[in-house]
Amino acid sequence: MNSFTLALSTLVGTIIGAGIFGIPFTMVKSGVIPGLFYLFLLGAIICLLHLFFGEVCLRTSGKHRLVGYANIYLGKWGKVIATFTLLFVLMGALLAYLILVGEFSEIAFGSFFPFSSTIFTVLFSICAFFLVLAGRQLITKIEFFTNILFIGAIVVLLVLALPHVKSFDAPLFDISSVSNLFLPFGVLLFAFAGFEAIPEVMSFLRDRNARTKLDNVIIWSSVVTGAFFLLFALIVIGVSGLATSPDAFSGLVPFLGQNIIAFGALVGIIIIADSFLVIGNYLKNSLRHDFNFPYMPAALVAMGVPLALFLLGFREFIAVVGLVGGVTGAAEGILVMLMFHKAKTMGDRKPEYEIRIPSLLLFLLAAVLIGGAVAELLF
Repeated sequence: MNSFTLALSTLVGTIIGAGIFGIPFTMVKSGVIPGLFYLFLLGAIICLLHLFFGEVCLRTSGKHRLVGYANIYLGKWGKVIATFTLLFVLMGALLAYLILVGEFSEIAFGSFFPFSSTIFTVLFSICAFFLVLAGRQLITKIEFFTNILFIGAIVVLLVLALPHVKSFDAPLFDISSVSNLFLPFGVLLFAFAGFEAIPEVMSFLRDRNARTKLDNVIIWSSVVTGAFFLLFALIVIGVSGLATSPDAFSGLVPFLGQNIIAFGALVGIIIIADSFLVIGNYLKNSLRHDFNFPYMPAALVAMGVPLALFLLGFREFIAVVGLVGGVTGAAEGILVMLMFHKAKTMGDRKPEYEIRIPSLLLFLLAAVLIGGAVAELLF
């Protein structure tokens, strides 16, 4: 398999995750046309931000991650903001996964085990804790196959759903609620963002001395993920219409039947487990290396805090994803733009590609991100 295909699959596999399940619901609530507007706008913005971050990586010798690049180009204050933004993103993502895994488990296994979604979530957290304790080597062996299984299964589910698509009964616009109008912003920002994978893909291409350029991989990953999100959202809305649920799957049960949806939910559990373990292990190691936590307490905090938040009542998937995507996604985006600006003059190597962009457009991008974050907090 050539370098471009492997690099593209890595980036696409990182981006496509739990965020996809919230897209159809937000489109129904805001109206299909505003939802499509957000999808294309934020897809383009995140593509640009990924390209900016890719250039930052290519202008810098050595291997770093978002916090490391923030420290190099923005100093201590940048490192502090990047660190706490990252922690908030990771904790929020883990909480979102816990919300979904309980709901999906109830769909997939509820007829066999009479447990509530809360019990399923607690059981999942306990299993995940021991796997995170085992470390990255075990998780890596699981990750490759679950990404292939997830994308393949979603495609199969969409093919099975296609004959059930009817005329849309979802509104094209919903001007009755201002909060609903802003609903897709954070969810789509959460769904599209894949900053953590950019350094990994760059390192992969460098190690293989590949002819493929990082910018080509980033652009095509945006096209593929955007098309996949669009197809998934339109088919789910086409089948369930106004009955579209926040998790996408449960709203499909009356139309596709319990068995088909249970299959989809089972696959959803597998990919959520994969992402949860990867992020949980990353958070555990961040606590160990950046905050000097011992190994066991780091694992307990990484797994325990999201579960505690869930048990305290933070169980609205769309609200959690919207807040994490809208607020911290905006913070990450602005940090990336600042690093991109500094790296133009402070970088210590010539990049394989260079993005030239007017300063006015940078200010406009920042304004969109800040405005969206404020709207998430207000509405």
